[in-house]
Amino acid sequence: MNTNDQPIFRFAPSPNGQLHLGHAFSALLTQELAQKADGKLLLRIEDIDTIRCTDEGIEQMLNDLDWVGFSWDEEPRRQSAHFDDYEKALNALHADGLLYPCFCSRSQIKANATGEKDPDGAPKYPGTCKHMSPYDRDKRINSDAAYALRLDMKKALEKVGEVTWQEMSEDLSETETITADPMAWGDVILARKYTPTSYHLSVVVDDADQGITHVTRGKDLYFATAVHRVLQKLLELPEPKYMHHGLILDDEGNKLSKSKKSLSLAALKKRDWTPEQVRAQLGFEEDDEEPETELGEED
Repeated sequence: MNTNDQPIFRFAPSPNGQLHLGHAFSALLTQELAQKADGKLLLRIEDIDTIRCTDEGIEQMLNDLDWVGFSWDEEPRRQSAHFDDYEKALNALHADGLLYPCFCSRSQIKANATGEKDPDGAPKYPGTCKHMSPYDRDKRINSDAAYALRLDMKKALEKVGEVTWQEMSEDLSETETITADPMAWGDVILARKYTPTSYHLSVVVDDADQGITHVTRGKDLYFATAVHRVLQKLLELPEPKYMHHGLILDDEGNKLSKSKKSLSLAALKKRDWTPEQVRAQLGFEEDDEEPETELGEED
């Protein structure tokens, strides 16, 4: 944890696919803000998905970040080395009676959904397994059935009360108190049968362990902050300040995405883009030399 007054920022990509311009923008913006604040900048490798996040993918990611001019302090933290920390936090929530197992598949959730959507646009979980008897729960847990552990959001909010966060302006000079709406997410998943964590749980544990004071990330994670603040309050973890920046969009107005095979940094490098051109494209420096190729999907 942070034991002094130095601001600590972090960039936390997941190496489950090649980085694109959106990642480069977030990394370089965080670096710029950390430098202006005379702060420390840490790199976190979010590799809880040990199947898709390979050593080769991590090496490619580090090479891409180095190529665009991103640098960090200290050895990168790998989430895959901290499953015990996440399990400890999960056990604390379980001891408080805030978790319950859910055996529903995605198709079952969709079939039983009420029509409500969560902030990501997915069907909101209708609470099918919430009132299952202890006997039935134990019977299914002891079988080969897959399950997820969900946070009882209503019970959690009864414990923590109102949830807010401090949202910083883009230059970090001003802050605004945002009143969160965690119930919009419903009972979120915090772990699965063979994975004792999730993005939501691991990110708040990591931020606390690394002493993060300033979280800068894309607006696509704006509403997820409500869940993170609930977990921070439940686990009595420090509260960082947040800044959610704009996203890099494609020609159709959609955010760049690994799943949609948005043109990667590695592909731009192969097309003879220079780091200076990448930074100029993202607005971090001027460059008179225009790239000779348009942005598009991978070949």
